[in-house]
Amino acid sequence: MLVNFLHELKRANLPVTLKEYLTLMQALEADLAQKRVEDFYYLARAALVKDERNLDRFDQVFGHVFRGLKLMEEALEAEIPEDWLKAMAERFLTEEEKREIEALGGWEKVMEELKKRLEEQKGAHHGGSKWIGTGGTSPFGAYGYNPEGVRIGQDKNRNFRAIKVWDKREFKDLDGSVELGTRNIKIALRRLRRFAREGADEELDLDGTIRSTAHRGYLDIQLRPERRNTVKVLMFFDVGGSMDWHIKTAQELFSAARAEFKHMEHYYFHNCLYEYVWRQNARRWSERIDTWDVLHTYPSDYKVIFVGDASMSPYEITVAGGSVEHMNEEAGAIWLDRVTNIYESAVWLNPVKARHWELTPSIKMVQQLFSDRMFPLTLEGIDGAMRELMR
Repeated sequence: MLVNFLHELKRANLPVTLKEYLTLMQALEADLAQKRVEDFYYLARAALVKDERNLDRFDQVFGHVFRGLKLMEEALEAEIPEDWLKAMAERFLTEEEKREIEALGGWEKVMEELKKRLEEQKGAHHGGSKWIGTGGTSPFGAYGYNPEGVRIGQDKNRNFRAIKVWDKREFKDLDGSVELGTRNIKIALRRLRRFAREGADEELDLDGTIRSTAHRGYLDIQLRPERRNTVKVLMFFDVGGSMDWHIKTAQELFSAARAEFKHMEHYYFHNCLYEYVWRQNARRWSERIDTWDVLHTYPSDYKVIFVGDASMSPYEITVAGGSVEHMNEEAGAIWLDRVTNIYESAVWLNPVKARHWELTPSIKMVQQLFSDRMFPLTLEGIDGAMRELMR
């Protein structure tokens, strides 16, 4: 049946090679599909389809070849975290009620009010509108709703409204060994190439060998340096918070970029670029790297790529001290301006769908700071970003 599947794909003019088919066989032998039809479908699609424009034809062929197979029903299992049980249930606010909840009146007022309430509050409080607690409408606390507040003691982002987060959060490094799903991204990244022959003479120069042999009258093997991509890339990855929703896409991009670019350096940041970055998320509190050191280390001929959803409080971009995690001395916009002034070739890849950018003020602000050189993190978007960087 699988051989017939390959023939049907070729008959439908899908560019499937024998190597890709063997890759699928190896994946099946490793039981990656776990003997489930749904998993086999996604595995086969990842291994055999190189271009998303061929997905519809692949679905048609798959449905034709494997018609009659019933999808296995999967029992739903849910495990309620203990921490969630301890938190009070969120109040279900109507749209009218949400509109009635007003912000406290700006950054300085919010921080001043927080300090005041920390001094006044003597114990835990839940479900209210003033004190720091859970499940209410106070601008300070967790598991509630307020359009502009400080998040304290909550597991993760929920309403994307916090202007500061008073918690120590841990992020994970991106995995550079990911392979499935990266093939299309690699193809899109290959547009960013500038080849040159550098290094030791290790590659056979066939034309040179023929000429030299004909000239000398005996076999004279000629070698030459390997032809390599000389483009140098500096990448900054946003991690944590709302980027957790896009970790799979960012990880595939990271893995593909490491495979495609010989000269690639990467650093992590959270939400917006500030005075320091880091290389390992597990050590981001102990091994910070001064951003100025990074900008002074890599010359202006590097191609710079930022990867992030740019979804944050506008204070993080415009205000000193606006970072959700620390009191930054300079606004994020100043640091982004420095990068775009130093590096003529700089783009921002955003995993949020482009049609939603207008709904988030911070995305529009970052887009303006990058002179509209923000592209969606899709194959078409990556292709457009690579064209921009090669100008």
